[in-house]
Amino acid sequence: MSHGFAEPSAWVERFAPLIPPGRVLDLACGGGRHARLLAEMGYSVLAVDRDAAALATVADERIQTRLIDLEQSGAEQQPLWPLAPSMYSGVVVTNYLHRPLMSALLGSVQPGGVLIYETFAQGNGQFGKPSNPDFLLARGELLEFGFLAPTWQVIAFEDGYVDMPKPAMIQRICARREGAATTCSSVAL
Repeated sequence: MSHGFAEPSAWVERFAPLIPPGRVLDLACGGGRHARLLAEMGYSVLAVDRDAAALATVADERIQTRLIDLEQSGAEQQPLWPLAPSMYSGVVVTNYLHRPLMSALLGSVQPGGVLIYETFAQGNGQFGKPSNPDFLLARGELLEFGFLAPTWQVIAFEDGYVDMPKPAMIQRICARREGAATTCSSVAL
């Protein structure tokens, strides 16, 4: 699917149809490739990033944007915080890792909702940036954030080398929060 912008991640495209109808959060959205995809699929989308210039290219009548530095803490940040409990039918995060957000991120997914997460893993430095261990997941680390708890069903998990769209070490997951039954499209696994 071509948007005239960067192409969506194949991982996100593959699992986005599993997200139940409702509001979806594209966290650390960058240029909005996934926000656009999700809006085209009919979701109400909130796109969040700390880059005002990037957000300016994302905003349209289908996508609400919010300028937030997700790594800033303090009282001034709280009124803008997008991760309220059980607020989203889906959350998409790609190429971003800030470990202190993970608990709130998991909690922001509604029962029956889906989280799609994809980011870089240890060993990625051999292919370029990011190479700082603070921004790279250790082997299997994504599973340690709570997806193995009985409240989550892991639909798919991958951890290793990819060559598309460029060589990288990646870790990614698609998981559904247990709860209310939902109607969603089937996806070939």
